Amino acid sequence: MTKREQNILALALVVGVVFAATQGLPAARAWYSQGAARVEQLQTEIAREQRLQEMAADWAERRAGVEAREAALEAMLFQETSIPLISASVQRLVRDLAGATGISITSTKLAESMETGGWLLMEQELSLLTDNQENMLRLVRSLESATPWVAVSSFSVCRNRNEYAGTLTVVGFSRTDASRAGPAG
Repeated sequence: MTKREQNILALALVVGVVFAATQGLPAARAWYSQGAARVEQLQTEIAREQRLQEMAADWAERRAGVEAREAALEAMLFQETSIPLISASVQRLVRDLAGATGISITSTKLAESMETGGWLLMEQELSLLTDNQENMLRLVRSLESATPWVAVSSFSVCRNRNEYAGTLTVVGFSRTDASRAGPAG
């Protein structure tokens, strides 16, 4: 190799080193930074997935609890969707429980209802008669533990010689047909 070829080769080597220093190093740094950022992103995603897997059992347990609670609450509702049918069901339930506790129902007022937001509320007032005041308390307890659930909204009793007469107002709930259908999907 001649001196001139050696000079050209040295110059090419210097140009190559300068080029590598000015172009190659920044490109390598950018490639390394992108790789490091991607690794960090993957580590974050892996940690998130691991947390989600750990929480999956908890969420499944919560879901089962909510579904059980929903079923229990659904059992507390009257299944009828029209006002006359709910009124008849409320009256039948109260009559059955009153008869089981030794109370006579002497009269019933016309049921009042209210519908809002997919729910029907039925309020029924009944006149009661018994010879033992303990029967009234047993009736109230049995109403509040009945299925479907009937709430006692008002209750009054007065003694008349050897009998106890009173009025009882109960409330029952039902859903309308539209709310039973659930959300469209």
